[in-house]
Amino acid sequence: MSVATSPVTAAIEAGRPRIVRYHLVIFAALFIFLLVAPYLFSTVFVMKVLCYALFVSAFNLLLGFGGLLSFGHAAFFGAASYICAYSAKTWGFSPELAVLTGALAAAILGAAIGSLAIRRQGIYFAMVTLAFAQMVYFVCLQAPFTGGEDGIQAVPRGRLFGVLDLSGDHALYYFVFGLVFIGLLFIYRVVHSPFGQVLKAVRQNEPRAVSLGYRVNRYKLGVFVLSATLAGVAGALKALVFQLASLEDVYWTTSGEVILMTLLGGMGTIFGPIVGAAVIVAMQNYLVTLGDKIIAIQGIIFMLAVLLFREGVVGLLARWLKKPL
Repeated sequence: MSVATSPVTAAIEAGRPRIVRYHLVIFAALFIFLLVAPYLFSTVFVMKVLCYALFVSAFNLLLGFGGLLSFGHAAFFGAASYICAYSAKTWGFSPELAVLTGALAAAILGAAIGSLAIRRQGIYFAMVTLAFAQMVYFVCLQAPFTGGEDGIQAVPRGRLFGVLDLSGDHALYYFVFGLVFIGLLFIYRVVHSPFGQVLKAVRQNEPRAVSLGYRVNRYKLGVFVLSATLAGVAGALKALVFQLASLEDVYWTTSGEVILMTLLGGMGTIFGPIVGAAVIVAMQNYLVTLGDKIIAIQGIIFMLAVLLFREGVVGLLARWLKKPL
């Protein structure tokens, strides 16, 4: 005996393929734009945007879809940056192995911190992540292999698979572009998987998810480790782009910036983090002559975003278009 489907459920199921196709069109347009972007803008600038786009998207996976606010995500970004730089410079790892090593380090660190942090909720969860991030910052400041305040400089870009020389900006760009784009597609797949649907249920009503039999802490830890690993990939790539791993990557202000980018672009959206990262990085790049005033400008933008359009730029656009972005 078949169970009758409600009209609302039938409408949602019928509309889902259209939404997926809509998103694939946007991804295709983004892919084409990024292919030609280094010929339109500074190559290093676009690579920095891509690194932060992946970083913010990873953070948005945790906050926007998992409902977990971390004040210490710079720990994974910066730690992977240091490990990638050290393995490339000291151990002579090729770029793909150096990035993989940095990502694995971020995953291990994420599993260690996440297993403790998920035992708390709300502001207590955020404070625990901040405390661990400050511990990681102290280690990076004091450890002998990190170079202290000087960081790890002159990081070699090496040869991809021992063949393709990545010392040139354009060659490195397409390596960064490829990894970041794969990372963005992976996040999209996670969000629209059964795992992602459970995450949304936990974010919206955790007690109900528990009553339905879901082991909520396992899902929280899973998304935390996933987010940390992808943030680590972004940090490792940044170390190769600038040939530098510094304390700035692991400092608490970097965690603050990623929160700003997420809220500005649109928390809980697919493409909002990319827009938020592009806006803030562009400001830092083109308004650098303003010095410390740029921090005040970012503060004003953050305040306006919270007061006037809490959904973020992409969230507001999605509401106008009446289509999820």
